[in-house]
Parts: sequence; structure tokens; C-alpha cells
Amino acid sequence: MHNSRLRPLVITALLSAIGFVLMFLEFSLPIIPSFVKLDFSELPALIATFALGPVWGVVVCLVKNLIHLFITSTAGVGELANFLLGATFTFSAGLIYKKNKTLKGALLASVVGSALMALMSFPINCFITYPFYAKAFMPMSVIIDMYKVLLPQADTLYKAVLIFNVPFNFIFKGILTSLITFVVYKRLSPIIKGKR
Repeated sequence: MHNSRLRPLVITALLSAIGFVLMFLEFSLPIIPSFVKLDFSELPALIATFALGPVWGVVVCLVKNLIHLFITSTAGVGELANFLLGATFTFSAGLIYKKNKTLKGALLASVVGSALMALMSFPINCFITYPFYAKAFMPMSVIIDMYKVLLPQADTLYKAVLIFNVPFNFIFKGILTSLITFVVYKRLSPIIKGKR
């Protein structure tokens, strides 16, 4: 296989493996119920989307979640949600960056990608993730109570997700991941593109 075709595949495999490892380095924040975890596994996918293109970013999101299925504790629902959110983030950011490959373009891409991921988190959590968790792990009333401890007004699933999960996905999973990407991307980009 020609080197120019092989390089994206090898880089994508490496970034997918890094994303898989980063899924284990998850932690909770005191501003959201403890079962909602933050990890930076979208970081390698965002690097892939900026360096190789939006499709490659989605492939990284897909592969890391497919690997994680072998050790899932959510019957695949957590991986499905993670993939849908990560793919929304990286693909939309990649499309914008592809048309404007400047720092300003990367900033716009990251903000728009983060916003779209946050918006998608509402239907994904309300209609896929939490209904499954309510059937498999804990009643919906217990889930809502964990939000109400933080804010009594979050007394329905829709309110809880809108008040907590949507901003969490925008600020922490989106913007914070983007900021870390900006720090490391310039050093990694020449290696990924084979210019070093």
C-alpha cells in the first residue's frame, strides 16, 4: 500500500488507541451528579479531524467505542452515546476547519462543534441514555433526585439534562477538550502529516 494511503490509517489506529485509553481516565465533577463522568477521549478524535479531515475524526470516535464494547458496563448504550456526541463534535468542527484552516477557523470550528455536541446531548440523554439506565440500573426517580440534590428546581429529566448536561458537554467535553487540542496540535501536526 502506498505510504500516503497507509499513513492516515496508521495515525487513526494510534489515535483511536489513545482515545480508548483516555476513556479510563474519567472523573466526576462536583457540579453534576457523580454518575456523569468527564474524560478527554475526544481529544485524539479532534486532533484527527483537524490533521486528516472530519471523516477521520469520526472514525477515531467509532473505533475507540468499538474497542470499549469488549469491557462495557452499559450494554453498549454508553458507547453509543459517546460515539454520537463525539462524532457530532468532531465532524462539525472538521467541516468548518476544512474550509478555513487558520487559528480563527479552528476556534470557530471548536465552538460550533462544542455547541452542536451540547445540543445533541439533550435528545441523546433524554431518549436513549437515561431511559436505558432507568430500566437497567436505577429508577428514573433516583436519577432525578441526584440532580435535585444539586438544584431542587431540576425536578424532571428534561430540566435536569438542560440545566446540567448540556452546559457540561459544551464547557467541559467541548471547549476544554478544544483548548487542550490547541496546546498539543501544533507540535503533533507535522508528525501526523509526515512533515517531520
